[in-house]
Amino acid sequence: MSEDKPRKRDVILLAVAGALMLVVITLFVHYLKPISLRGAVLKQDADPRRQSPIADVEVSVDDGLAVPPTKSDFSGYFKLTLPRRILSGRPITLRFRHPDYEPLDLKETVSDRAYLAHMVPIHPEAVQPNRPEIAVTNVFVRYSIETDTAVNIGTGIKTFQVENKANVRCDHSTPCSPDGKWKGATAEASLDAGDGNKYENARVSCIAGPCPFTKIVSDGFSRGGRTISVLALDWSDTTTFLLQAEVFRNEISDIVRESYPVIFGDSLNFTLPAAAEGPSLEAEIGGTNIIFPLGPDPQLSWAHCGVRMGKDQSKIYRCELKPGYRFR
Repeated sequence: MSEDKPRKRDVILLAVAGALMLVVITLFVHYLKPISLRGAVLKQDADPRRQSPIADVEVSVDDGLAVPPTKSDFSGYFKLTLPRRILSGRPITLRFRHPDYEPLDLKETVSDRAYLAHMVPIHPEAVQPNRPEIAVTNVFVRYSIETDTAVNIGTGIKTFQVENKANVRCDHSTPCSPDGKWKGATAEASLDAGDGNKYENARVSCIAGPCPFTKIVSDGFSRGGRTISVLALDWSDTTTFLLQAEVFRNEISDIVRESYPVIFGDSLNFTLPAAAEGPSLEAEIGGTNIIFPLGPDPQLSWAHCGVRMGKDQSKIYRCELKPGYRFR
């Protein structure tokens, strides 16, 4: 019994030591993992609708740390990865630089929160005080979308007869009436719309003879398509049927569409669907109506524009007026 107690004590001590070692390793790994500072750069404005994101802002750390500078993207987002030795809670200075905005230095502490930098634009009046502002008015977006449209180009019509004699007993050979008593007959008809065409809204009707004693045996028409067919059964005198449908052809055409951007302050925003082609901005610049094509890298004489592709392949545009222009 005396030997069992030391053994149990040793086991407990080993377990405690292992747990402490695990905690130490976990904390060591945690503190060795580099911290990344994430945030967004926005235009300073009291109205949240005018706090548009600022792209291409150089973001750096001004504390003698070996942190490569980065630039904000289209959405204003930036990410700075600090050296492993920098721990949470350390004071740090973030520098934000852009030629169109006043320099900004933020005194912060290292953490995992979102860092929001609001930059003040350099006012055009301070750059060119003697130049009158040029009005930008009646701005709208024009683009085209390719559509595949089914166009009705005609009608397919065909009549056919099911020849039979009424009141003839069925000799148990097909075809017979549904109850098996009377001799019947069948007839088939079909239509071909031709290459590149299809039938829609197809229908079959009995138009002559003892129609109450007929039945459609095979429906090869209601779903439409290039070819349609029908098989009819008659167990009385001869009947006449009509097979009819509309013929459609798919034609590709371009539809021109227009939309209006959203303007807040000096910012203009709009989106285009993934299928949009040949986009352009039309605006009156100083009273003159001008069309500005929008290429992959949009360039305007009166605004700085950027474009980003969305997850659904839509295109997101944002333009900021250049000094000397104003929306009216």
